[in-house]
Amino acid sequence: MNSTSSGVRPQLCAVSYLNTIPLCRGFIEGPVQCEAHVNFLLPADCADAVREHIFDAGLVPVIEIARQNLNILSDVGIACRGPVRSILLISRVPAAEIRTLATDSSSRTSVVLTRILLEKYLKAGPLQMISMKPDMDAMLQVADACLIIGDPALRIDPASVPGQVFDIGQLWWEFTGLPMVFAAWAGRGSIPAEIFRKSWEYGMETMDEYIKAEAQQRGLSAETARDYLTRSIHFEIGPEERRGWDAYLRLAATMETIAA
Repeated sequence: MNSTSSGVRPQLCAVSYLNTIPLCRGFIEGPVQCEAHVNFLLPADCADAVREHIFDAGLVPVIEIARQNLNILSDVGIACRGPVRSILLISRVPAAEIRTLATDSSSRTSVVLTRILLEKYLKAGPLQMISMKPDMDAMLQVADACLIIGDPALRIDPASVPGQVFDIGQLWWEFTGLPMVFAAWAGRGSIPAEIFRKSWEYGMETMDEYIKAEAQQRGLSAETARDYLTRSIHFEIGPEERRGWDAYLRLAATMETIAA
């Protein structure tokens, strides 16, 4: 399907987490709502839908952008410059002793990133990966550590968790001194870049109108949600973010064959 070349409104997909709401808000009710339609899925499902040409483009995990050799369509996406809060590594053993890791089955970029950090920074491994649904207690029953991302991670209070809790964004910053990009608008066709930026700008400008409802729907306080979207998540992908993105792909390429 290629809606952009036929004059039909492009069909987009985005992950169904809190951090995508500002990016998509303008397509839902704002100034570019007639320019594209957004469908919400889990991160891995969004990547598969773009791969299978179900949608024209999506907020695709950066590891999948490389695997699929997709075009990057915009300079806004999901990134961090230090602690990200929504990607947590929780371990019941010292980090260097982690041998089994239960990973959130909805994630791809974060799984590879965590492998990089465990093996190259924290000197753990070799690792056995176990893909599971994001249930911390169940995960830690079968593995030394678990990786939980997105809204489920935001609902965890790190101070109340027994064992060690690592913020993956912070670990990446310590390891490289660079931002980390997790997902970006990407596809195979050509969609005007300005509509993605306009949607995001509208989402940030109108946050007061939706933050309480979005937080309540996800089991979070409005304060937690607002702090996360305005301090933890960095939406603009500039030169430093691209450097971090490139560094991530170079390291990922040492673990698997990708188009790095």
